[in-house]
Amino acid sequence: MAVKLRLRREGTKKRPHYRVVAADHRAPRDGRFIEIIGEYHPLDDPSTIRIDNERAVHWLQHGAQPTEAVEKLLRISGAWEEFKPGDAPKRDRSAQPEKQKLNKKARARLEAEAEAKSAPAPAADDAAPADEATPEADASEETPAEAAPEAADDAAEESADTEEVEA
Repeated sequence: MAVKLRLRREGTKKRPHYRVVAADHRAPRDGRFIEIIGEYHPLDDPSTIRIDNERAVHWLQHGAQPTEAVEKLLRISGAWEEFKPGDAPKRDRSAQPEKQKLNKKARARLEAEAEAKSAPAPAADDAAPADEATPEADASEETPAEAAPEAADDAAEESADTEEVEA
């Protein structure tokens, strides 16, 4: 049986308070539960949190999965640190692969892209043809300071040729 640590809403209309309970994951929110392990009163100023850390740690060690809200409450009460969260499965939902939501074709395409990324890259010698000179070799043969006067001379000759043709 998969057990969840979650909040069970109680109280009157617009005046809620919650019990932190261990319940079967199939049971409704306010339905059957296995054990009450704490209370949470959000409308008190400041809000009141009472959790039996010993029982919370017991359930966590036996595989109970807390909801996000209960996990925050457990961090505040200190039960999460007692449990040593490194022992628990990771809860980072943003890191879950999107493959679960995709159909077969899209999943196969993503796997092919991942394989292509992990394949070794071609060697640098294979990437550039041998007859083409690399930019580093061109730069070593001629420095920019030497190239600038030649470009200026060429521009002056072209302008002189165009003036003669116009006249």
